[in-house]
Amino acid sequence: MNETTEDRVLDGRVTLRQPGRGYRAGLDAALLAAACDVGLGGRALEAGCGAGAALLAAAARRPQARFTGVERDPRALALARENIAANGMEDRVEALQGDVGKRFSALGLAPFDAAFANPPYFDDPGALRGPADDRRDAWMADDGLEGWIVFLSKAVVEGGTITLIHRADRMADILGLLASKAGSFQVRPVLPFADEPAKRVLVRAVKTGKAPLQILPPLILHDREGGKHTPETEAILRGQAALEWR
Repeated sequence: MNETTEDRVLDGRVTLRQPGRGYRAGLDAALLAAACDVGLGGRALEAGCGAGAALLAAAARRPQARFTGVERDPRALALARENIAANGMEDRVEALQGDVGKRFSALGLAPFDAAFANPPYFDDPGALRGPADDRRDAWMADDGLEGWIVFLSKAVVEGGTITLIHRADRMADILGLLASKAGSFQVRPVLPFADEPAKRVLVRAVKTGKAPLQILPPLILHDREGGKHTPETEAILRGQAALEWR
């Protein structure tokens, strides 16, 4: 296994060992964890949990819910399991070997109340210069965005929620792929600065939901006049606030 680093996230509440090189969890994982809205006593699944950054941060935020991560890379899966143990969450968090490209039913699990994911941002190898081998799985979706959405939609009960973070320019594709499986869409754009277009979107859908589409106020990450992050973003990263869906 590659050399790892030990980091602290969520204002030190979560210890995370992750690869020193290759894909390392960052802001997207933190925002995804903050957007996970599984209820009291509920069960949530993360597809493609990697070393467990979003999985563990979401679990720390929701101490009365249970979480399952699915990961196909054995090295990342081993780290996720180590991180679950290091944070003392074995009683309500688990990480399982699994592939989003296969049917959810292959896991032998009951559907969840919520599912969330940060799917790889590219599914066309010609769309970008080939990523390094140790980053490929995080950047390239072998089964396409459709494969991820099919998996997530099968992973939740009727009335369950599906939450994604992805590139803003794929929003139409995400909504189109979800349309036959879910509804009650809510979209929160994520802007680098208040005067720049969104680079990311958080999308939440309810399986069999019927409510009208809502475009929520954006999250603005940086303030040109202030510090590294806006106060709202800083509060989210520290676990002092969640990304609300209302």
